[in-house]
Amino acid sequence: MPLDYSPIQLADHWEDYRLLECGGGMKQERWGDYVFVRPDPQVVWPRREPKPWEGWDGYYHRSETGGGRWEFRRPLPESWTIRYAPLDLTFRIRPTGFKHTGLFPEQAVNWEWSTDLIRAARKAGREISVLNLFGYTGAASVAAARAGASVCHVDAAKGMVEWCRDNAALSGLAEAPIRYLVDDCRKFVQREQRRGKRYDAIIMDPPTYGHGGSGEMWKLEDDLWSLLQDCGKILTDRPLFFLINSYTARLSPVVAGNLLAALLPSGSGTISVGEIGLPAQRDGTILPCGIFGRWAAKV
Repeated sequence: MPLDYSPIQLADHWEDYRLLECGGGMKQERWGDYVFVRPDPQVVWPRREPKPWEGWDGYYHRSETGGGRWEFRRPLPESWTIRYAPLDLTFRIRPTGFKHTGLFPEQAVNWEWSTDLIRAARKAGREISVLNLFGYTGAASVAAARAGASVCHVDAAKGMVEWCRDNAALSGLAEAPIRYLVDDCRKFVQREQRRGKRYDAIIMDPPTYGHGGSGEMWKLEDDLWSLLQDCGKILTDRPLFFLINSYTARLSPVVAGNLLAALLPSGSGTISVGEIGLPAQRDGTILPCGIFGRWAAKV
C-alpha cells in the first residue's frame, strides 16, 4: 500500500496557547495567562540571541541526575483551563513534576483529522465507536466524543484517566458516552477480543518504555507489532480510521506507515504519514513534536 508522506503539519489554530520561542534546548510557551520555559530534547539549535529568558512565570530546571524542578516567579493557581476554539474543547492545565502540563497542543492536528472523519460518518448515519489506547489526559478522547463518537479511554495511570474525565466535563461532555478505564492496554485489548467487542476506530500513542499495573514490561520495538495485531482483531468489518502517534525517535513516520500497511487489507484505505509541529510566534521557527501514521477508510 503506497504511503502519502505529508510535509510537517502545524497546529496553528490555537488562541489560548502559543509557542513563543525555542532555542538552546528550551522552549518558551504561553498557556493562557501564564508563560513557561521548559526543556525540549528536539531543540538542538541555538537561540538567535543568546540571552537569559525573560517574561516567564514558570521555569523548569533540568537536573543533571534526572528529572528537575519548577521555579515560579509568582503564585500560580493549582490548575487553570485553556480552550481550543475550533473544536469547542476546554482542557485543564497543571504543571507537573515531570515538566509536562497535561496537554500536547501539537496534537490538535490529529484531533481535527479524526473529528472530520467521525463527523462525516455520523452524517452518513453511522454510529462510531473509538478506542483510545495510552490515552493520557484524554484530549483525543474528548475530541472524538465532541464529534459524536462513543469512546473507550484506556490508560494505566489512574490520575491521567481522572484528568480525562475532568477535561470531558470542562468541555460540556460529562454525560457523553465515554468509558474511563485504568488498565494495561495490551491486556485490555486481549480481553476485548475474547469478549467479542469491536471498534470502528483506534487511536494510540505508545510509549518507548512502560510498565503495566502488575509490573508488565513494555518495549516499543518488541511489543508494538503484537499489540497492533491484537488491535486488528477488534476492528469492525467497516473500520473508519487507525491513528498511531509517537514521540520516540525509534519510530519514524515511514515505519508507522509500514506497520499500518502490514496490518490493514491492501486497497481498503489510504495511509498518510508525517510529522506534527508548532510554529514559534517570534521568528517562525518550526518545532517538530512527533510523528503520525494514519489509515483512513476509502470513501
